[in-house]
Amino acid sequence: MGILVATLRLQYLIQSKSNLEYKIQLITQSKLGLMQSTNELMAVGNDYDPDSPIVKTLQQRQAKLKVLEAQLDAQMQQYQNQLKAVETEIESARGIIEKNIEHSFKY
Repeated sequence: MGILVATLRLQYLIQSKSNLEYKIQLITQSKLGLMQSTNELMAVGNDYDPDSPIVKTLQQRQAKLKVLEAQLDAQMQQYQNQLKAVETEIESARGIIEKNIEHSFKY
């Protein structure tokens, strides 16, 4: 019975790990898009007079994008911490399975 429970736990943890890795990948893609948008805003802003209202609007949008990027960084850090915890749990579950198998086949 212990092997079955440990195996189910391991499968659940592996699925959780996959979900977290996928979320981290999505955040990475989003950050790349934000960086691209920020660079485009900076390029457009170079064409205008620094005191024009258009440049001020572009700077405000750029600041909002940087805030969004910081939020994505925080979320990614949270997911990475969760991923480390899940990986530790996976190793623990594998150890339990190995011990149960060893115990089951000892004579």
